[in-house]
Amino acid sequence: MRAWSPKINLIAAADLPLLRPRHIDDALALVALIPPGTARAVDLGSGGGLPGLVLAIATGIAFDLVESDTRKAAFLREAARVAAAPVTVHRARIEAVSLPPAPLVTARALAPLPRLLELSARFIAPGGLALFPKGHRLEEELTQARRAWTMAAEIHQGPNGPILSVSDPCPIPA
Repeated sequence: MRAWSPKINLIAAADLPLLRPRHIDDALALVALIPPGTARAVDLGSGGGLPGLVLAIATGIAFDLVESDTRKAAFLREAARVAAAPVTVHRARIEAVSLPPAPLVTARALAPLPRLLELSARFIAPGGLALFPKGHRLEEELTQARRAWTMAAEIHQGPNGPILSVSDPCPIPA
């Protein structure tokens, strides 16, 4: 990531010295929230592999990484090869990719929660879970999302902010 980021903007240049505490530890905080026995997951908007690639390396869970940017997808493939990570990289827009639902879905810094639910709901298997590291506007995003969605939601504290776990997301009929 340190070698590729200056070329393709995986993370902000100012964050490179904080790669471990701000980005990798943030991703690793999700490990404790993953249900036991999870064998497959989908990470949306994978970018620099946070959290999907990091979780695949740390847990051995097979991840489908979805990234539309060609250069970032190339980075993900190379990083996965070097780390022997159990991932499949899909260079496609989230709306265009066809994957079966998974017991775990992750996304970090992808979109505000209402849009994130639109993008992710079809990938969450019945009884599955989505884990979304979020920022300081989480409560506001939850309020907005609940206008259009029903869901079970729980907030956990991560090292750099809240982590939202969502299950059973369902759009409210108009």
